[in-house]
Amino acid sequence: MASPEAQERAARLRGEIEYHNYRYYVLDDPEISDAAYDALMRELERLEEKYPDLRSPNSPTQRVGASPLEEFGTITHTIPMLSLANAMDEAAVIEFDQRIKRFLKTDKEIAYVVEPKLDGVAVELIYEGGEFVVGSTRGDGYTGEDVTQNVRTIKAVPLTLIRRENPPPQRLEVRGEVYMEVADFEELNKAREKNGEPLFANPRNAAAGSLRQLDSSITVQRPLTIFCYGIGEVQGKDFESQWDVLRTLPQWGLRTNPLARRYNNINEAVAYYNEINELREAQPYEMDGVVIKVDSFELQRRLGEVSRSPRWAVAYKFPPKEATTRIIDIKAQVGRTGALTPVALMEPVRIGGVEVKRATLHNQDEIENKDVRIGDTVVVRRAGDVIPEVVKVITSKRTGAEKRFSMPQTCPVCESAVVRLPEEAAHRCVGISCPAQVKGRIRHFASKRAMDIDGLGVKLIDQLVAKGLVKDIADLYALGQDAFAALERMAEKSAGNIIEALEKSKQTTLARFIYALGIRHVGEHIAQVLARNLSSLDAISKATEEELLAIPEIGPEVAQSVTSFFRDKGNQEELKRLQKAGVEIAAPSVRKAEPLKGKTFLFTGALEGMTRDEAKDLVLGRGGEIASSAGKGVDYVVVGEEPGSKYAKAREMGLTIIDEKEFKKLVGME
Repeated sequence: MASPEAQERAARLRGEIEYHNYRYYVLDDPEISDAAYDALMRELERLEEKYPDLRSPNSPTQRVGASPLEEFGTITHTIPMLSLANAMDEAAVIEFDQRIKRFLKTDKEIAYVVEPKLDGVAVELIYEGGEFVVGSTRGDGYTGEDVTQNVRTIKAVPLTLIRRENPPPQRLEVRGEVYMEVADFEELNKAREKNGEPLFANPRNAAAGSLRQLDSSITVQRPLTIFCYGIGEVQGKDFESQWDVLRTLPQWGLRTNPLARRYNNINEAVAYYNEINELREAQPYEMDGVVIKVDSFELQRRLGEVSRSPRWAVAYKFPPKEATTRIIDIKAQVGRTGALTPVALMEPVRIGGVEVKRATLHNQDEIENKDVRIGDTVVVRRAGDVIPEVVKVITSKRTGAEKRFSMPQTCPVCESAVVRLPEEAAHRCVGISCPAQVKGRIRHFASKRAMDIDGLGVKLIDQLVAKGLVKDIADLYALGQDAFAALERMAEKSAGNIIEALEKSKQTTLARFIYALGIRHVGEHIAQVLARNLSSLDAISKATEEELLAIPEIGPEVAQSVTSFFRDKGNQEELKRLQKAGVEIAAPSVRKAEPLKGKTFLFTGALEGMTRDEAKDLVLGRGGEIASSAGKGVDYVVVGEEPGSKYAKAREMGLTIIDEKEFKKLVGME
């Protein structure tokens, strides 16, 4: 045990190190040399080596050290992380302002905060009692991936908030953008090229790939940093405005962008957009526009949201980077959902430091509106500085040898019919067993939060499709152990494990099954909404668009997509084959109340009678919440066999610890 003097010294060292991190990363104004900083860190490391009981997850020495994960867990955001509507020109921004005034029924000028829109990865950081406890990605806005281990490696993320002048609230959910500076990105690619590793396409791609490493010892080698831009749930402090948030977060050690400004009207905001666009190339990071937000939180609450975007904010995009090249050919590419996208194959050209030789033409209407032809000289840009697209044709360069393109009437992969639904721009292959779609469909169907077919990975699926053993989802259940054992890198035991996983997957819930089908616009959250409101596959399959639109959170796109999916004869046949194979869907339980509402559970260790995901589903289905780490907001810690460090921390914090039997009683299983 460490002596009181050693404990006091370790606490003082941690405080000093976090303070100097704040000076370096937030204020960009260090007070000590790198050598002096390193000396503080070495002293703390020596103390913790001598007295292991001094170590804590949020010590500056512990930014890396956790074992590699097998997969990422999921985090449900307390307040959804909404996406933003885009404005591509000044007229759209002025209309945004006028729309707000009409909604609020006011002629008064609206104050706005303007912030650079970085090209990175949106994340949420959760602090409890000033201590960092959870980091997650935005995901679908409702549920993200638990990347806590990797977020800890980012030195600009404080593990303990500063308490010197303005103590942080008891619970603070902070939203931010993890990104990689351009110079660091270029150095990383040079190193990867030297080592014979594939290069990242752009800084955003590098940041996303680094943040999603299962091994945090890889992430720590990547030069990630962060700017914080907003908040989710806050307990213990009230904020009146966005500007109040941006001024307060740095006091706690959370980095915000120094280019953010507050203006009294939309014209001033637009003027700043033009100013910052001129400064764009001089910044060390990539940005693709600015975000304009209504400053007042009271006005934000009144304005609310529409669909998945807030009414009170808009992303005003910069003009993208462009170049000129020639189209050699146009091919239709088939995606996982069956959508055919015309892709221009071009003479290679560099745009924003990246070689581009393929560009999307979006759909047939886009081709006709722009009059794009094979052989044309065109202007190409990276939309949002990432996705290449054809902007316009330089007609003066035409020779008369150019050829028009029409979308094929049959799928170029499986020769099924290609159709275009009313009011849809996309052409689609109707064949559910199309090889171009089937690999992606099976990967999605077998994924953890869908049918959870353990062991059925990407390489195995590729072999199954390439050998013609699987042409659709239902074929999976017709395969025997010998078929799997005959594949490369497969043994009898591995093949047997997959057969067991397939059998186990036949017992599933309605929400999981709907999500597993891969219906366009139907993610995990919408699948749960459908299951909760319609309660059976038959009811969902027979629901009309009007009936679906009557369900909260179901919009026109989802309603049309769901009805189109279940009307398709091939899909109907596939569902019959799945049912014939033995897939059974448990009907959602009907509840008059949510007995676990307001209660948060943390799981650690292996459970005997159910999987971890099944236990979590039981909690969520009864109105409870799931935590990914020990914290003061956790009501119950459910401990199974061989619990990890979460158990030790829960005991240290005095949290309520229960076993599997007690958990089953709580959820009504015993």
